[in-house]
Amino acid sequence: MKHAAAALLALAAASAGAQDVALAGRMGERALLVIDGQPYTAAVGQTVGGVKLRGWAGEQAQIEHRGKTFTLGVGATPVRLGAGAPRSGSGGREIVLTAGPGGHFNTAGTINGKQVQFTVDTGATLVSIGKDDAERLGLDLSNARRGATQTANGAVPVAIVTLSSVRVGDIELANVGAVVLPQSMPVVLLGNSFLSRLQMKRENDVMRLELR
Repeated sequence: MKHAAAALLALAAASAGAQDVALAGRMGERALLVIDGQPYTAAVGQTVGGVKLRGWAGEQAQIEHRGKTFTLGVGATPVRLGAGAPRSGSGGREIVLTAGPGGHFNTAGTINGKQVQFTVDTGATLVSIGKDDAERLGLDLSNARRGATQTANGAVPVAIVTLSSVRVGDIELANVGAVVLPQSMPVVLLGNSFLSRLQMKRENDVMRLELR
């Protein structure tokens, strides 16, 4: 029994050590990092969520984790630090989506238990929510961190929040980073703060998202 308990503790520790890290944006010398779906703001030399911002190489952030250095670019594929098991809230293990008009993958789901309509957007670092949906969902923006995102019309101010839960099909993930935009949007963009915690496979018009 003691050996079994020790093995379980070791497995839990290994799983907790795995992290997905992405660069969502830059504010002066500070970086907006997304670590396991949660947004953090870090100054040069500061450590957040076990990740240290070492500095900048042009517009790329250099981070350090357990003595190793990694480079992150805005919009690039998240970097996986360590190896681990799935980090799920609850539910199933796979989502199967079929492309709709225009090749977009649309699906119904919930945010914090309330119904929304998602469009999968692999180019979005965070789940992106329009003003009207944020109000309907009852998101509290009074203490939200402030940032900016680039659009076709230039920089747009956003509020950065952490969603308690995001559910699509049978898969539900907890503590998912999101941005709230000041304008209305027809759908919620399902960005990489959710998608990066899943294994994505696409075959023609079918996309499969499976827990890692």
